[in-house]
Amino acid sequence: MTQAPVDTDILILGGGLAGLTLALQLRDREPDLRVTVLERRAHPVREAAHKVGESTVEIGAHYFADVLGLREHLETEQVRKYGLRYFFTDREYDVQDCSEMGVSRLLPTPSWQLDRGRFENFLGDRARERGVDFRDGAVVRTLDLSESDDLHTIGFDHGGESHTLRARWVVDASGRAGLIKRKLGLAQANDHDANAVWWRIDGQSDLDGWSDDPGWRTRFAPAERWKSTNHMCGPGYWFWLIPLASGSHSLGIVCDAKMHPLETMNTFEKAMDWLRRHQPRVAEALDKPEYALQDFLFLRHFSYGCKQVYSKHRWALTGEAGLFLDPFYSPGSDFIAISNTYVCELIRKDRAGEPIGQYADIYQQLYFSFYENTLSLYQDQYPIFGHPQVMPVKVLWDYAYYWSLLAPLFFSRRQADLSMLTRLKPAFAEGRALNLAMQRLMRDWGTRDAAPDLKQARAYDQYQVEWCREMNGGLTDALDDDAYYARTQRSVAGMRQLAAEVLALARESFPDIDDRGLDALLASHDTGQHPAMLPEHWFARELAA
Repeated sequence: MTQAPVDTDILILGGGLAGLTLALQLRDREPDLRVTVLERRAHPVREAAHKVGESTVEIGAHYFADVLGLREHLETEQVRKYGLRYFFTDREYDVQDCSEMGVSRLLPTPSWQLDRGRFENFLGDRARERGVDFRDGAVVRTLDLSESDDLHTIGFDHGGESHTLRARWVVDASGRAGLIKRKLGLAQANDHDANAVWWRIDGQSDLDGWSDDPGWRTRFAPAERWKSTNHMCGPGYWFWLIPLASGSHSLGIVCDAKMHPLETMNTFEKAMDWLRRHQPRVAEALDKPEYALQDFLFLRHFSYGCKQVYSKHRWALTGEAGLFLDPFYSPGSDFIAISNTYVCELIRKDRAGEPIGQYADIYQQLYFSFYENTLSLYQDQYPIFGHPQVMPVKVLWDYAYYWSLLAPLFFSRRQADLSMLTRLKPAFAEGRALNLAMQRLMRDWGTRDAAPDLKQARAYDQYQVEWCREMNGGLTDALDDDAYYARTQRSVAGMRQLAAEVLALARESFPDIDDRGLDALLASHDTGQHPAMLPEHWFARELAA
């Protein structure tokens, strides 16, 4: 039997952030590929679109700027951000009296705040320029996935007519609609029970003007606080403020479902009442008639996993169609970048005539391990989010973990280098063990100190921490395999040193605290042979206690 001709090589279901960037990455890698994108919404979409995922960090920002070559758009049409910034201000109006963590100057590797509507309009135009068959206003009706070498068949409505497309590959980038996930029953819950509400307003609030105190205005100068992804933190929750290039401000509450029920904030009026209780200075800054409400949405149990994301039968899931973690450290674009790159690798191997079954399994195992290890940064950690001493330690640790292992792997384009990954397996295993123990230790420490003094007005400036600047700047270094391996070993040694110092600091407060296995993990580490990692002046009072 003669096989029917293929209508398209790659059919991507969903023309949002994940789908359009995948289309561009595929066309950049293999310009002769026929790539079709079906997107339910009509384009162009409005700016300040009703979507989360506006903040990028290093992996996602590098993916957009350098892997896809979109730096000019990011520099000219989006907001260059002053990193992630944290305020420990629960129920406190006088923000200048509370502690803050962020950067006073930009770290070397850039990131941006994304106006999702503006960015996705740009991506759609760019995709069409690059020869992608991008059909907006298209609604998928049927999905017939082949389990052999036959083509997949998709039925959809577009332009008032019904159509059918046959494709060798189908990639689901449809977000929470999860077309393939629903069809094949791949949904998988996780134990991170958190909810979110978010909205956008016309106009932007300048955080530097929230107090007339000279110390407030200068303690992180010359940074412009409003350009940060700002986190107002308290026990069991955090509130975000993200500026968008279109002139809007994105706002949202993310909370532990057990500590802050969704029913207390699931309307705009309730959310503002909630802010008046928990973040009174924020509520006052936002409660102005000129800040017109643009939209409001909430999600229950927003974090989830997936049973399978890559198949030997030439289908895949990417972005939120597969899994979703938590927005606290803005990892959404990171995981789009990682997943899209694995999808591209599978398609490249298939095009070269290689059997892809084993690679689909290996890449999926790696992707799931990145997801599970990153999930540990959030799961069961919300109770300590408002602690003004423990959270700066946790943030430093979480950055060190990210900059030591996952981020360098992506920046160096080694995430699918199985030879190097095999060589690095002991380092990643040690990093994982250290991280799990550290997350438990920090949770114990923070929950035992249930009523910390919020009025300490400490400025935790990460830019002043030399190793933070060096690790962040080193992400873009071009290293050969041996140099990359050696740096990873040094980075894990730095993690050991930091873990030892944090354990000692926790024991200053609670001598009987459970070491959570860290003593055994650190048994062979000589702290005297490694430079100090914790900025001692940050915690001088605790160290002297």
